[in-house]
Amino acid sequence: MRAPSLWSHSFMIRNLSLGAGLLASALTFMGCTSSPSGATSPDASTPDASTSAEWDGSSVPLEENGNTWTDTGPFAACTLTANIGDACGDDFSLFDLSACNRESLANANTDGLFILTTRSPESPPYFSAIATRLRNDGGPQYIEGLPIIEQASDGNARLYAAERVLPRGTVFRLMIATCEAPQAPDFTGCYANCVNGKVSALSTFKSQRSTTWRTGEAEASGLELVSENPVGIGLPVDVYVTKGHAYVVSMTVPDIPAGGLTVFDVSDKSAPRKVKTLQLENDNAWNGVWAKGDALYVASADRGVLVFDIRNPADPQLVRNLPGSKSNVHTVFVDGDRLYAADLGQGILLFDLTNPLEPLELNRYAPNGALPHDMFAIGDRLYASFSDSGFIVADVSNPSDIRTLGNFTYPNQWAHHNAVGTFAGRTIAFEGGEGPGEHLRVLDITDPAHIVKIGEFQLRPEISIHNMVLVGKKLYIAWYQEGVRVLDVSNPTKPTQVAHYNTYRESEADTGLYFAGVYGIRVPGDGFIYAVDTWRGLLILREQ
Repeated sequence: MRAPSLWSHSFMIRNLSLGAGLLASALTFMGCTSSPSGATSPDASTPDASTSAEWDGSSVPLEENGNTWTDTGPFAACTLTANIGDACGDDFSLFDLSACNRESLANANTDGLFILTTRSPESPPYFSAIATRLRNDGGPQYIEGLPIIEQASDGNARLYAAERVLPRGTVFRLMIATCEAPQAPDFTGCYANCVNGKVSALSTFKSQRSTTWRTGEAEASGLELVSENPVGIGLPVDVYVTKGHAYVVSMTVPDIPAGGLTVFDVSDKSAPRKVKTLQLENDNAWNGVWAKGDALYVASADRGVLVFDIRNPADPQLVRNLPGSKSNVHTVFVDGDRLYAADLGQGILLFDLTNPLEPLELNRYAPNGALPHDMFAIGDRLYASFSDSGFIVADVSNPSDIRTLGNFTYPNQWAHHNAVGTFAGRTIAFEGGEGPGEHLRVLDITDPAHIVKIGEFQLRPEISIHNMVLVGKKLYIAWYQEGVRVLDVSNPTKPTQVAHYNTYRESEADTGLYFAGVYGIRVPGDGFIYAVDTWRGLLILREQ
């Protein structure tokens, strides 16, 4: 099983799909935009974007070998003295550091935010990541958002334990031990995750300092910041722009005020006004948002799809939740008169939006029990990112008889988000995975039964994509700590970066979360880019 990041938005999905049962009440995240009239906006449908001679539709199939980690064995020489399901204990006896070159750790970095890429001991292994915030000044330290409450040393090796008790009594304990620093100041070590006193995940790791932005890169190129607007509640994860307002949804995470919905009047892009903050008791794990006409749809981990009346756009009024019972909806997407909702327990829910404020459920789609993360739809086609089941294309022309047309998979996958458009008469999907080694894949899906990879694009391998929006020949990407990235995809076989804005600041990420930075992004066609950053809030950008 994948060694998940405890407070990541994908953590719950991964553990549901893998049967680990580590965090039944954990976090969830994602989302996309319509025009004030409710018509489909540029980021929800893309006409043929290669009408010029930029690309003639020809391509060379690329081999798919999975993510870009060449497995050379465990990352560290330390070993773990327990197995999954064994007692965890309340000390560091799980770690055996006898084979480690602890003297090399004298030059290891022990202050800053570090991404720890983890490798499981299974065969074949899988790779995941956690983050840790270490300090030398006596300030608070964290492992994936959990406060470090114990630390010890063994020669130059350092051992840390972080813990939190959830409201319902579930106890999480994360432990790391440094082993050696073969390429100081980076270090290697071992990691253990325990739930209610039992070992739930074990792995070795290697560290990477999470710097503010990529080495040698400027803060911005081709994009300028128009305004920065703190949200004030939760962890901002998605935004939708309609009726002159930006609707930002936030998640609830430890040590940060509860999440909810924040409404900004964006009639003045340089000085948006926060006009409403809305939170519901015991229901503020909100991860995705979309709108159609006078209805706003919010993905709730507690009550499914929350439907708000936004006839007065500054004052949303909750009118119902769908499907009407407890439901863990992660993301939402609207195409025409159809609402799609990714439910982590029931698959993709389809609703008819003939009356946007009164959606009617049509069917549910979960091929082979796969758990969806997000989806994109155009007309009769549904393009779904089904996490560890890959990217799936389905025919939804008859919602009572949904047919799977094709599937694209690869080793150690985590299909997270996608956008689809037409280029030189070919149907092209831009598929973004989440987790270390994941990156952008370009797929020719003209024949869904025979999907072919024809291009790819990657930045730092330890940092992956969250959301993306395709507008004509440009792909706008919310790329976590890499900020906002704009790619020219007029020739989809060769995506080329043409603009970026680095939003991430290491100094603001004191709680040490792996999935941090830019989450949501919208390009509603008003000349501006709207992005939400976990620490900086709603950012409005403009292309130069």
